[in-house]
Amino acid sequence: MTILVTGAAGFIGSYVCRALRARGQAVVGLDNYNDYYEPQLKRDRVAALCADVDIRALDLGDRDGLAALFDEVAPTQVIHLAAQAGVRYSLTHPHAYVDSNLVGFVNLLELCRHRGVQHLVYASSSSVYGDSAVAPFSEDQRVDRPRSLYAATKAANELMAHTYAHLYGLHATGLRFFTVYGPWGRPDMAPLLFSRAVLAGRPIEVFNHGRMRRDFTWIDDIVAGVLGALAHPAQDDPPHRVFNLGNHTPVELERFIGVIEAAAGQPAEKVYKPMQPGDMVETMADTARAKAAFGFEPTTSIETGLPQVVAWCREYFGARA
Repeated sequence: MTILVTGAAGFIGSYVCRALRARGQAVVGLDNYNDYYEPQLKRDRVAALCADVDIRALDLGDRDGLAALFDEVAPTQVIHLAAQAGVRYSLTHPHAYVDSNLVGFVNLLELCRHRGVQHLVYASSSSVYGDSAVAPFSEDQRVDRPRSLYAATKAANELMAHTYAHLYGLHATGLRFFTVYGPWGRPDMAPLLFSRAVLAGRPIEVFNHGRMRRDFTWIDDIVAGVLGALAHPAQDDPPHRVFNLGNHTPVELERFIGVIEAAAGQPAEKVYKPMQPGDMVETMADTARAKAAFGFEPTTSIETGLPQVVAWCREYFGARA
């Protein structure tokens, strides 16, 4: 049995590949190594976390290449983590989200359907809750009022997967991730952005004048959730489910910055700015459904996790922080 992991050079994907290999699982990955952020970071991440995994350079938009890969490795399960990420980037580069998150997802669904994949686990996002969000966010809340094109594509992915489950019996599980962080994380997200800036003595931009709360979720807790979901495909009719994967403990932005300051050993220079288009003031996951289904129970606080991020930034970026 072979598991195909898309986005294998990405932050979550590389950790998932490492965890699967540690279990002795046969894994093949794919990634297009795009330049949304530094491709070298992705290559270094793979070398550090999952150098023993066969990762192919391939884009989800390459239908023929994707079909050839499925024919070659015959995956029995697929963990789909590849996507064009970023809320703010979607305001200026909309076509990248359509090409990757919509067209690419259809290409993958079609191959899962025709090649007899037993279970597709795919990444959604807490962003889908949008203007309908009422904390804590539960999977029963509406997701038809997104605040960004990125969020809209993720909500569309859930509808598309539901349709394939209904029409073709494809077992599919969507995971709504809540602000995942850790070493080797995405450099466009606040944990790395702020850590690097504080270490280098650069100012940080604090949006909505600091009145933000985020459900920061440690990478190892997320990986445990991904593997738990993979092992428990839906038995519903249709066989499609969606779960929140978050820390269910929102953190005030000022407290978050304070933990980074303490780990860095120096204060942050803060530049307060208004709310940005597409952002959400608060995220908070209700994880009761994931806990009941496969025992998901995150345990890592920012006081434990963020100092590890700061230490990694100091080591990896050094003078380039």
